[in-house]
Amino acid sequence: MEKKISGFIEENINNNVFPSISVGISSKKGKNKKRYIISSSKDINQSNKKELKKNIIFDLASLTKPFATVLSLLSLIKESKIRTGSQLRDIFKEEFNNDKKNISIEQLLSHSGGLPGHRDYHKKLVEVDNEHRKKLLLDLLIKEPLVARPGTQTLYSDLGYMLLGLVIEKVAGRELDDYFSKMIMAPIGLQENIFFNPVGSKKHLNRGFAPAEYCPWRGRVLAGEVSDENCWSLGGVAGHAGLYGDIEGVLSLSELILDIWQGKRDHPNINRRDLVRFLTRKSAREGDTWALGFDRPSPGRASCGKYLSPESVGHLGFTGTSFWLDPELELVIAILTNRVHPSRDNERIKKFRPEFHDRVVEWLAQ
Repeated sequence: MEKKISGFIEENINNNVFPSISVGISSKKGKNKKRYIISSSKDINQSNKKELKKNIIFDLASLTKPFATVLSLLSLIKESKIRTGSQLRDIFKEEFNNDKKNISIEQLLSHSGGLPGHRDYHKKLVEVDNEHRKKLLLDLLIKEPLVARPGTQTLYSDLGYMLLGLVIEKVAGRELDDYFSKMIMAPIGLQENIFFNPVGSKKHLNRGFAPAEYCPWRGRVLAGEVSDENCWSLGGVAGHAGLYGDIEGVLSLSELILDIWQGKRDHPNINRRDLVRFLTRKSAREGDTWALGFDRPSPGRASCGKYLSPESVGHLGFTGTSFWLDPELELVIAILTNRVHPSRDNERIKKFRPEFHDRVVEWLAQ
C-alpha cells in the first residue's frame, strides 16, 4: 500500500501538480485498523525528489472553517452561550438593524446567509491601524449588499465565515485562536499540530513551513504567512482562513470527528448530539450539498471521487488541502499540499484529488 501511494504521489510531483505533499489515510474494517502517513517533496532548486518530514506545516486555508470555526461554535453551544438559531441581532445588538439582522448562525454555517463569496477587504483594512481592523471588518460586513435573501440560496461564502469568526470572539470574549487552541486542541493534545500563526508571532518561528505562492501584493514568496489576503490583513486569524497544520494533526482530528460521530470517542467540550446534527444536516434546495460547516460529495463531480458514500463529509482548502471522512467505509483521507507554490494559477490538483481517492479505495479493497 505504501509503495503504491508513494509511486502515485511522486508521479504527480513530477507532473508539477504540487511541489510537496503529505497524505494521511485511516481505514477500519471490523477490528482491523490501518493507518498510513506518507510525504514527499521536490527540491525546487535541484529538481529532485526528497522525503518530506511528516511534521512539515501547511497552510490549511479553508479547512479553518470546519476545524476552527465549526468546532469552536460547537463548544460554545455546549456552554449554552449560543444556538444555531441565534440571529445576528441577538449577538451584536445595535450593530445589526438592517437586512442582515435576521441571518442565523445556521444560515452562515450552511452558506445560505445571502452574503457574497469574496471581497477584497484587505485593501481597505490595511489603511487603518491593526487594533481597528476588526471593527472596520464588521462595518464592511454590515454594509455589504446581500446577493440573495437569507435562507433562499446556497453560495459558498468566505464573508459568512469571517462573520462567524467575529461571532465567536464576541460570544466567547476571547480571540478565536486562543479559544480554539485551549478549548478544542489542548484537550486532545493537538495544539502543536494544528494552530493559527498570527502575523508577527515568533512562537512557531523554527517550524518547517511549506512554501506557498509568490504574492504580488506583498512582494514575496509566502511561507508561514497566511496565503489569504483578507486573513493576513486581520493579523492572520479569521473564521474563514489562517489555520496551519501537519498531516498527523489533520488526520488525527479527522479521525476524532468520525469517532465521535460513531459514538466511539468523545471530546470534553463538544456534545456528540450537536456534532452529529451538524454532520448530517441536509437541505431541500436543489444542488445544496452542505451540511453545517462540512461539505458532502457533489453528484458526478465530487473531489473525493466516485466511491465514497453520499453520507461522507469533508472540505477543501484553496492552497491544495482537503479531508474527507466516510462513516460507511470507516475511512478518512487527508491531503495536504502547497499546489499554489510558486503560483496560484496551478489547478492540476482538481484532477488529482478524485483520482487519488478512487485509487486509495481500490487499493484498500485488494
